[in-house]
Amino acid sequence: MQTYDSFFIGGKWVAPTGSDTLEVVSPSTEEVIGSVPVSTTADIDKAVAAAREAFDLGPWPRMSPAERADIMATISAGIMAKMDDFAKLISTENGAPYGFSLMGQVFAATAILDYFTGLTREFEFEQTRHGMLGPVLVRKEPVGVAAGIIPWNVPLFVTMLKLAPTLASGSTIVIKPAPETPLDANWLAEVIESSGLPAGVVNIVTADREVGEHLVRHPDIDKVSFTGSTVAGRKIGAICGEQLKRCTLELGGKSAAIILDDADLDATIAPLLDAGIMNNGQACVAQTRILASRNRYAEVRDALASAVGAFRVGDPLDAETQCGPLVAERQRDRVEGYIEKGRAEGATLVVGGGRPSGFDKGWYVEPTLFADVDNSMTIAQEEIFGPVLSLIPYDSEDDAIAIANDSNYGLSGTVWTADVEHGIDVARQVRTGTYSVNLFGMDFGSPFGGFKSSGVGRELGPEGLAAFLEDKTINLPSDYVAS
Repeated sequence: MQTYDSFFIGGKWVAPTGSDTLEVVSPSTEEVIGSVPVSTTADIDKAVAAAREAFDLGPWPRMSPAERADIMATISAGIMAKMDDFAKLISTENGAPYGFSLMGQVFAATAILDYFTGLTREFEFEQTRHGMLGPVLVRKEPVGVAAGIIPWNVPLFVTMLKLAPTLASGSTIVIKPAPETPLDANWLAEVIESSGLPAGVVNIVTADREVGEHLVRHPDIDKVSFTGSTVAGRKIGAICGEQLKRCTLELGGKSAAIILDDADLDATIAPLLDAGIMNNGQACVAQTRILASRNRYAEVRDALASAVGAFRVGDPLDAETQCGPLVAERQRDRVEGYIEKGRAEGATLVVGGGRPSGFDKGWYVEPTLFADVDNSMTIAQEEIFGPVLSLIPYDSEDDAIAIANDSNYGLSGTVWTADVEHGIDVARQVRTGTYSVNLFGMDFGSPFGGFKSSGVGRELGPEGLAAFLEDKTINLPSDYVAS
């Protein structure tokens, strides 16, 4: 049991103003594994005030980039020292397979922090340009106080997508973890507490949706960075628009994997399946629409069926498990509802579709493959967020690209081919924010985000830092010479 009775605010553990608590339930055992207090609007006000004071009066925005980077490196080392423990905790919280938690949740989070640490050391926060009337000083200044709203599927990883550029910029932040996964956020607070980071730079409070909206609307929040559903993202974007508040929204996806006729299926199926059912299918970038030409459709279907049927379901803490439980009973109900819609709309259930045998407890769904899917079907258009794949036929390469683009989303995608140059040409025609040829990848030094309903703005790379910076121009006299 991991039991907390306070929030990390202003560099200290502060008692909540309310009495409500939240029990954290393991999706594999359905047992309570921890509890945290639930914040009120007064707790949010305290956290924002601490972040505001740390930004307006504290040393953090006034430190040199090198000084900030040194503390960021200390935080990364603190997480790495508990890497295995963090991975097991997250797997226990949300059901992610241990192997994915180790690399995709924890190691990837430190890799992001390490990238931004290096960028902080080398980034040009101030430069002098030759202007029309004289020299011009252009500064990149911190955006101010940020709110980071975190989902439950990859909590530490997504936290770092917000926290790392916040720290690099010299800004401060209030982090609201998801109610399903607050425990690893408190572990992160303990690492930060011993890192030498000035008080109030990072504050962590768990809240429900209503109190979370209070955080978004708070007048002392300068920027909101949100990862989650498109429905919630639209509401947050509307609030930020009303208040002329900066925001970054990383939302849903329904990514298409195009298998061209020259692709080597033996080399394609395993990585493609990992990209489709990663994190139990609970990933916004999951390659859940698989496009195969009618020429090879039966061959691809049979290869996928064999691989999906062999995908190992089990205890998320077992290193051999490839697919664990869904995060909550409501999520299992949602996924099962989509499976029924697939059947009702005429798709052919090839593999899976039920609950795996041998699990008396836990919110498990079998890895599932539908064939004969038309792209207009619900299972091809809506984000299921579970281990469900749709195999869609296409007539020509142009048809495949059109199908890939026939979506409200535009977050990710892949193409699989023997000709990488040709794959690049396909990639240029698919409207998504990230794309991969013959692999599924995410480069932390390059921008990540989506087109269309997949979001607004970018994370990672210099672009991710720019999202937490304001540009300032200082015009100088023509005869000015820097001392």
